[in-house]
Amino acid sequence: MTGDDAAPGADSDAAGDSAAAASDGFGDRGEVSDALPRPDDPLADAVETALADRSAVVAVGVPIRLLPSVLAARERSSGPPWRVACRPGVVDALSRALVLGSAVAEAVETDQIRVRTGDPLGHGAGGTLFASPDRADAVVGPRGDRTLATSAAETDSEAVDGARATAESRFDAATTEPVGMPSRTRLLAAAREILDDRFADDLAAVLATLDPGEFGRTTEPSDRTLLAALAARHDYLFRDLRRWVGTDGVGIAPAQEFTRDREALVDRGLIESIKVPMGPGRPMLRLRAVDDALLRARPTEVPAVLEGRFALPTDADGRVRDDARRGERRPVWERRRW
Repeated sequence: MTGDDAAPGADSDAAGDSAAAASDGFGDRGEVSDALPRPDDPLADAVETALADRSAVVAVGVPIRLLPSVLAARERSSGPPWRVACRPGVVDALSRALVLGSAVAEAVETDQIRVRTGDPLGHGAGGTLFASPDRADAVVGPRGDRTLATSAAETDSEAVDGARATAESRFDAATTEPVGMPSRTRLLAAAREILDDRFADDLAAVLATLDPGEFGRTTEPSDRTLLAALAARHDYLFRDLRRWVGTDGVGIAPAQEFTRDREALVDRGLIESIKVPMGPGRPMLRLRAVDDALLRARPTEVPAVLEGRFALPTDADGRVRDDARRGERRPVWERRRW
């Protein structure tokens, strides 16, 4: 790592480097699902390996692409909280990313990491730098072929000290920004209180197995589709599902936004909405799963069921075409049972 990589004033071409970063997948102003998951990302793997078992890490210019690697490495490390300055747009996107956002919020609430928002580094560093007392790792290389350049204190203490000073200065100047997605602890606790243990256990299992970029806010099926499908497996009132997502301290999404996702599940024959008269006023809607695959799936298999059904072609009204569904029907004795 050169002196320019670590120097606090090495930002003369920050704008150009930022534009290059966006072109090779580092841009963060889109949604998490636009950047993740990446089935084969050598840089992300290299970052996780380099950071594992490190202490007192300070990171600046961290994009969404590398945030899952930082979290995974932190779980394999100990010591004081890591200080992580993300690129502009990252923390905002986490408020609409159920899987990654809830994981980051959990790490923040347990004081494993401290998250801020700041500009990436400029000249020669690919915008991202990880520093600790014993070593520094900078993202370098041409766009589309980024890699890590490492300096170790035992061989180049001056470079490591300079990189760490740069990282700490940038982090101190970054803006504290709360993660808009609740932590998994708060999310599941509210689910147990407002719905029940069955739903909370299903959701916990699903969150533990989904990749960070799956079921984002802009995908189809979305995170709201997934939550509505999980609720329908236990016949919950639609009102209670929306009350849970709008609970103070949860706030996954505005409650009214779930209507479209509920209708999409109905149109694809996965659930039905049953009107239930409950005193004066408009009848309540009860969500009920009617598709055999959705009912019989293990919780961790529900995402695959949804993705398979949403991949089928639909008519103009959004309903799955009869000829498309005919190919997925199997004799009852061939269906999997749990």
